[in-house]
Amino acid sequence: MAKVRIYQLARELGMDSKELLEVLDEMGVAYKSHASTLDEETAETVRELVYEQREEARKRAEEERRKALPKRPPVVVIMGHVDHGKTTLLDYLRKSRVAEREAGGITQHIGAFEVETPQGTVVFIDTPGHEAFTTIRERGAKVADIAVIIVAADDGIMPQTKEAIAHAKAAGIPMIFAINKIDLPTADVDRVMQQLMQEGFVPEAYGGDAIVVPISAKTGQGVDDLLEMILLVAEMEDLRADPEAEPRGVILESRMDKKMGPLATLLVQQGTFRVGDYLLADDVWGKIRAMIDSAGRQVKEARPGKPVQVLGFREVPPAGTEVEWVPDEAAAKEIAAERKEERREQELKARQAARARNLADLLRQMQAAEQKEVNLILRADTQGSLEAIKGIIAKLQTDEVRINLLHADLGAPTEGDILLASTTENAVIFAFGVNPPGSVKKKAEQKGVILKTFRVIYDLTDELKKLVEMQLEPEYQERVLGHAEVRAVFKLPKGGRVAGCYVTDGKIVRSAEVRVLRGGEEVWRGRIESLKRFKEDVREVAAGYECGIKLAGFDGFEEGDVFEALEVVEVARA
Repeated sequence: MAKVRIYQLARELGMDSKELLEVLDEMGVAYKSHASTLDEETAETVRELVYEQREEARKRAEEERRKALPKRPPVVVIMGHVDHGKTTLLDYLRKSRVAEREAGGITQHIGAFEVETPQGTVVFIDTPGHEAFTTIRERGAKVADIAVIIVAADDGIMPQTKEAIAHAKAAGIPMIFAINKIDLPTADVDRVMQQLMQEGFVPEAYGGDAIVVPISAKTGQGVDDLLEMILLVAEMEDLRADPEAEPRGVILESRMDKKMGPLATLLVQQGTFRVGDYLLADDVWGKIRAMIDSAGRQVKEARPGKPVQVLGFREVPPAGTEVEWVPDEAAAKEIAAERKEERREQELKARQAARARNLADLLRQMQAAEQKEVNLILRADTQGSLEAIKGIIAKLQTDEVRINLLHADLGAPTEGDILLASTTENAVIFAFGVNPPGSVKKKAEQKGVILKTFRVIYDLTDELKKLVEMQLEPEYQERVLGHAEVRAVFKLPKGGRVAGCYVTDGKIVRSAEVRVLRGGEEVWRGRIESLKRFKEDVREVAAGYECGIKLAGFDGFEEGDVFEALEVVEVARA
């Protein structure tokens, strides 16, 4: 066994010999001096231990560095069904009258606002609840640290409530449920609690861990309790950011103003943006001419967690895109031009791929990735259909493959479903008894999302079975092809031996696996190297004919031995 001297190993690891000797002492390894030798197994164990110690030290240093950073305000997204009181809650918090100014009382854009509390600043993102604004809701969940899901005490959980929960789950952020409108005579908090339990969230009041706060956004009842819960969750999340790092953020909304030109609401996530800085948002560049905070004041700089409206982009930047800092105008122009060209090429490839992609392609992709989970979004025409399909899903699941139901609801697929599927690896949408609108079909094609519609329950079941079966490890069994008796053994001029055989049943195939049987007992197993009829190479020999067989790596056969030809075939699972 190879040996390595301690001082050589120390040099390899970039350590002083004294340091390495201390490691060996900790491990209880005996040695005389730094010139002593270690066997390769011990040396490898030492290497692994040193690498583990260094990685642990790196993680500790990184955590210490992170804890030394200043805390930043939590970013909270307010989500829920239309007219359940999201904007009214923010209106109360900001002491403004935004709700009255919205068209029809419905919020139709995303806004970010800072709210001062005795414990510090909280940034709230208001997202629309109407079904037409699913893109904005999905974007809001992605940039937030905490989601507050508003549920009206008189209405209960509605379709967009479930969709909001799905987006928050996909974003991986903690949720707080605010049961609003408790001041109404028709309010039924217990009913909403029961509905939450049906969705898998057990409230703390019922012994679970879901945070549920009854409030009235109109009167302010319970709002302080809600703020307290938000700050408690934020404290547990320990949100920090480096204001001195290279600035980075995200565009929440953007528009073209007739007087001021392109306007963008920027949420700063890292570093500090300042007036005069050059920015890049995807392939749009600009120079910050002015920044306005949520109170309408012009500010010179924006630190992590601060939302500001930015003037200075050359074009309207796409909402939802990351914003980067760049050193100067030349760099901004160059990178933006390169990205525009890359985007044109990517869009062309995406259109081609979307046209070519089908369910079979996805199945092969999932199998190649050895994925053990089917991600499914389900839409159905009636509650009965939905429950029936859920029952089918429960039966089709196995210990090896899980059907992960991302979202299930009544009605036709929406653009929100497409967005959820496009942000989840290998997700498909099944719609039973309902037809998606043309705009949704187009969005699915653009995003490369597989959207299947069904009218017959058995067709849907068959497609689900395919998805599951393609991810199961195949089962194989051996099948006997035929037998050949060794009747003569011939020595080859260059060494080795060939068996002169008579095929007694079935057939002998050149590509087959072979068992050599002697007195019914297996003495060798392997493959055929060559199969001949007279002097000609052949692929197979049928029963009743003679042949010459040379085995790969074995010539210890004898007259009277039997060659059993086998093939391994995949069998359907029961």
